[in-house]
Amino acid sequence: MTAEKNKAIMLPDEVVMTKIFIVRGQKVMIDRDLAELYGVETKRLKEAVRRNITRFPEDFMFEMTKDEFLNWRTQFATSNADKQGLRYAPFCFTEQGVTMLSCVLNSERAIEINIQIVRIFTKIREALTNNLSVKLEIEEIKKKLKNQDKNIELVFTYLDELLEKQEEPESRKQIGYKLPKKD
Repeated sequence: MTAEKNKAIMLPDEVVMTKIFIVRGQKVMIDRDLAELYGVETKRLKEAVRRNITRFPEDFMFEMTKDEFLNWRTQFATSNADKQGLRYAPFCFTEQGVTMLSCVLNSERAIEINIQIVRIFTKIREALTNNLSVKLEIEEIKKKLKNQDKNIELVFTYLDELLEKQEEPESRKQIGYKLPKKD
């Protein structure tokens, strides 16, 4: 039991991240990958979900349509061994669905893996938020630079006008302290 618990904790984040896909504009994980992570058969995971279907509204879990399923399979060049587990359209679980799934499965491994998955979803969300704030700051800087360009052009225009108005310097009288002339 301790080795299994350590294995769940030792799971690299990259492994989980490669199992997060975008379907219908949402970050989701499919039933087969979750079953593998939780250490249960996909069939058993789907049975548990169907028994507790009221816990999984559409924004927690949905089943891919046939078109989505075919499109998804063609996007990821799956081997024949992979296709055996993909005969039926998979259930897609959002972050909230993954959390609810650990309640339904109620195993120590499912809880440990779920905690890690939720943390990864949070990291992804933070990265996207940070990326968005950086983009907004860049846009603000661009706007300021455009205004600065206009101001600099205006200064050069004024300088050009001043240079055009400036006439040749005439011979001017010297001003200031004069020494008396010596005879």
